[in-house]
Amino acid sequence: MTPTSYYGQPVLKEPVWTPEIGVYLFTGGLAGASAMLAAAARAQGNHALARRALFTAFAGVSVSPVLLIKDLGVPRRFYNMLRVFKPTSPMSVGSWILSAAGTAVGAATACEVLGILPRVRRAAEVGGALLGAPLATYTAVLLSDTAVPAWHEARQELPFVFAGSSLASAGAAACLLTPTRDAAMARTLTVAGAALELAAAETLQRRLPSDVAEPYETGGPGRFGRAAKLLTAGGALGVAVGGRRRAVASLGGLAVLAGAMCERWSVFTAGSASALDPRYTVGPQRRRMAERGHRSGR
Repeated sequence: MTPTSYYGQPVLKEPVWTPEIGVYLFTGGLAGASAMLAAAARAQGNHALARRALFTAFAGVSVSPVLLIKDLGVPRRFYNMLRVFKPTSPMSVGSWILSAAGTAVGAATACEVLGILPRVRRAAEVGGALLGAPLATYTAVLLSDTAVPAWHEARQELPFVFAGSSLASAGAAACLLTPTRDAAMARTLTVAGAALELAAAETLQRRLPSDVAEPYETGGPGRFGRAAKLLTAGGALGVAVGGRRRAVASLGGLAVLAGAMCERWSVFTAGSASALDPRYTVGPQRRRMAERGHRSGR
């Protein structure tokens, strides 16, 4: 029997987040992973790569609050989220992570541009890198912490999908901006991140029950998901095989960046589709009830 709800109405409300949040999923991840890349490149003495990765991180942490405030509608609402630190709320923790990472990356960027206080710059870069990992992945926890089936049931894989996508996009942006002789670390990061993203996304769709996975495979989310796989795989292959040639590195980097954005948008829009159709909510609920009854011997 096809699971239904009262008069076929949605069991859950559609997520109220605006499209700006879908874009923020990408920019926040790009910023966090780029901050990590900047610190790693600096530690190896690759100042050309470190400088460009740092500037990318700064661009990401600069635009991300704008996107969040646009979604909130009133700027002071973002400030109000910083008045309290609530460890049990991914949104509260995420707001603090973004603010702290933005401060660290901003300080490092100012020192880099002005050519002053190298020790302060280094400390700020390290701080930005430490905050970069949670910045790149906390949004996956935020989505998974909701009741939306497509997000909640994918809670085991989403952090790995977002981590891989963030690493791949940071490496791809660096490949675009950095001379090829200095971009070896960026190429490696692009390929490794793309491999993690593709493997985690495939695992997600294979592990989820068919009714929960359906929003990721059909409609708009499905089209974006398939585009993400093609762009990410093709771009990473181009970077790996021909990344020492500037034109190939640029095309590959652009493809990986587009793939990362498509992957985030696929996940974001799959949540809305999952919440609107009662089948995706009622089906998992019935399975859990049947499993509890089986374990209790009823």
